[in-house]
Amino acid sequence: MLFSEKLQLLRKSKGWTQEDLAAELSLARQTVTKWESGTGYPDIANLIALSELFLVTVDYLVKDDPCRVQPRSTDPDRPDLADFLLKAKHATYAGKGPECESSRPSSHDLRYAEGDYLYIDTYLGGERFSGEEAVWFRDYPIFAMNYSGRVLDGQFSCDFLKAALSAVPGHMPFRGPEFFSEGDYRYRCCVSGGVEWFQGYEEIFFGDLRVYECFFHGGVVK
Repeated sequence: MLFSEKLQLLRKSKGWTQEDLAAELSLARQTVTKWESGTGYPDIANLIALSELFLVTVDYLVKDDPCRVQPRSTDPDRPDLADFLLKAKHATYAGKGPECESSRPSSHDLRYAEGDYLYIDTYLGGERFSGEEAVWFRDYPIFAMNYSGRVLDGQFSCDFLKAALSAVPGHMPFRGPEFFSEGDYRYRCCVSGGVEWFQGYEEIFFGDLRVYECFFHGGVVK
């Protein structure tokens, strides 16, 4: 991933516009626009400021490498948590699993259990939605992730989103893979951190049109 792409995903993970980021750095919006379009590049002082602002290293910003995710995202106290998360996600929303009884008025709830583990995903809304995924081990909460997103255009495809989420990789079992595409649709996801503590952003494009976005964050509960 190029610096320009990383900067866009990091900015969006904060919910900021280019104007917001420029204000944080005391710069003109046009400067941020040039950085994100690849026609300009920050000097070392601004790279340091960006690293401090987004809690990433300068090395991460300047190297064209994947998202800053731990090689194998695991909780040292529950090394099989990541594997269970993958199974749960394949069996519920991403895998078009059935909803269970609502836990709150008009909520959508999905549930998966295996051995001592229990996973529940509950969300409100549709075109604009917010929800939480959580995992319990022997009835004790050990993991939670909050997410909030919205559909931006009628070209959005729920089936494509589920296909992307079904491709969730083992090293970042949160939403979907870093990149996924089918036909004219493209899915992108950037995550910083691991199962213990992480934040991220995902978006879908139809051609050059952005049709969906979602922010998420969470980690191990203790």
